[in-house]
Amino acid sequence: MNPSCNLFIIGPTGAGKTSIGRRLAAHYGLPFVDLDQEIEQHCGVDVSTVFEIEGEAGFRQRESALLDECSQRPGVLLATGAGVVLAEHNRAHLRERGYVVWLQTTIEQQLERLERDHRRPLLAVPNRHERLQAMAQIREPIYRELADLTVPGEHGSVAAASERCIALIDHHWQRPSHASSQQTA
Repeated sequence: MNPSCNLFIIGPTGAGKTSIGRRLAAHYGLPFVDLDQEIEQHCGVDVSTVFEIEGEAGFRQRESALLDECSQRPGVLLATGAGVVLAEHNRAHLRERGYVVWLQTTIEQQLERLERDHRRPLLAVPNRHERLQAMAQIREPIYRELADLTVPGEHGSVAAASERCIALIDHHWQRPSHASSQQTA
């Protein structure tokens, strides 16, 4: 949605939604909300434990409820979980309530970035490459359809990637005038 006072970051696991999202939030003067962290805060346990106890279906229900709540806040930068786009009602919330930025990445980049990360329940499999490929086949068309702006994934630092995002967002995102005047007040 353009214009919007909210920025929503979508993309696959390991795309940099949280690390880049924090920098974008600081740049635009928006509160930063990480959906997975919100789930952990509300549940009092990490995402892996939620998956272990409630399974993916239980996790997705919690994720949807918190997405609904967080996406209604005005003037936020929300970093979503990679799979939040799987449910149509979640896509509707994202589409209707914010400007959606898709951070792309390759499977090779994901494997490199997530090499030492063992906290992600959907990647607790013998062949991560195969799992990431299967997830990409399902999710990439959804990301593409949902995104107001696509940021190509490139190697480099978080700082460099954030600068690329800012340049693209500045060129395409139309912030409502009341949001920018609130930032200067």
